[in-house]
Amino acid sequence: MTAAPSPATPLMSSRRVSVIGALLVAIGPVSMAIYTPAMTEIVQAFGVTESAVKMTLTLYFGGFALAQLIAGPLSDALGRRPIIITFMGIYCAASLFALFAPTIEALMAARFFQGVGASAGVAISRALVRDLFKGEESSRIMNLIGIILALGPALAPTLGGLLLSWSGWRSTFVAMLFMGLAIIATAIFALRETVVADRSRLNIRSLGGTYLMLLRHRHFMATAMVMSGALGALYAQATFLPFILMDTIGLTPAQFGLGMLMQSGFFFASSLTVRFLMRRVPAYRLVAPGLGFILLGSLGTLTLAFGALGFLHVMIPVAVYAIGIAFIMPAMSTAALAPFGREAGSAASMMGFLQMGSGLLIGSLGAMMGDATLAMALLIPLMGATACVAYLIHRSHPHLTEPEPRVLIPVPRT
Repeated sequence: MTAAPSPATPLMSSRRVSVIGALLVAIGPVSMAIYTPAMTEIVQAFGVTESAVKMTLTLYFGGFALAQLIAGPLSDALGRRPIIITFMGIYCAASLFALFAPTIEALMAARFFQGVGASAGVAISRALVRDLFKGEESSRIMNLIGIILALGPALAPTLGGLLLSWSGWRSTFVAMLFMGLAIIATAIFALRETVVADRSRLNIRSLGGTYLMLLRHRHFMATAMVMSGALGALYAQATFLPFILMDTIGLTPAQFGLGMLMQSGFFFASSLTVRFLMRRVPAYRLVAPGLGFILLGSLGTLTLAFGALGFLHVMIPVAVYAIGIAFIMPAMSTAALAPFGREAGSAASMMGFLQMGSGLLIGSLGAMMGDATLAMALLIPLMGATACVAYLIHRSHPHLTEPEPRVLIPVPRT
């Protein structure tokens, strides 16, 4: 299958692609963020342990991570629109099941399939951008997606806390159901197909070969691991922060939701700053400063292992880490997918799997440790170090494509 030919005027404007892409990307983290304030109440509602309720989040991560490996290649073979609609249908059905879940086991199953349904958003949104745009234009769209994306997770914990106060934990799944239906309507009425369907690509052996190629591709793996160490930390933090802020520090669910604005608010403001800076410097030049913020946030998080905890002690390092993510995301997202056209969906899926998988791994390790504060203090800095090391590897090896203009220095005549 080949991407649809690029006409003089793209099939969709950059603004439309940015909005649709942001909606698709946001459904995953919003479904996580709107749910986390309810976790402590669910413990009481079902009369189960915290570990059992944490498992609902872990299974959501697992479904999200694994299903991406299917969603992207399916969209390469069958088209972006039908796969978005199908997976969002799964998400809506799972949200309805969660709404009426009679037991914690049923809720676990529902959350797993919610993750499966939401997984298509990350892979297909990035593939849409790669289908239509390249280079700095692609980086600008990735940045705009990040700006819009920040609004969802910024408001979701607050909305979740308010819904919890007004109507109980089940009302969060009503909100998720309506979000899924809204994305299905957007895919039907606003999204144009960007690839030509080719059912011959529905071949497990061919897909396995593509993923093996990606795992051996030094440029892809280095850039994808930069993203995994950065964005994966957001998913890992989501498993730690509810218990640190509500159980240890003593915030109410509504206060927790408002407190999380510090993370997403700084990400939003930083994304706006990056958009301004990209008018003057290439996106790629912002990666190193972004990693500096990630390293600083990691060092701040490490201090959680020492002394008494307070809200700002926890959230300032989280906010600084979020600033770094905003700086690196546009260029690294573009760089990771740049060498791939025909395999854009598969590459986006693998990148998303690595990001979510790293968050799932670190979150699971933290759950095994039993102490959420100690787990966050030790494991989040490890993810920040991973992002920095991966970038150094990326810079030290020749790579196929990068969104950094090559400056030609004239050689004086002799």
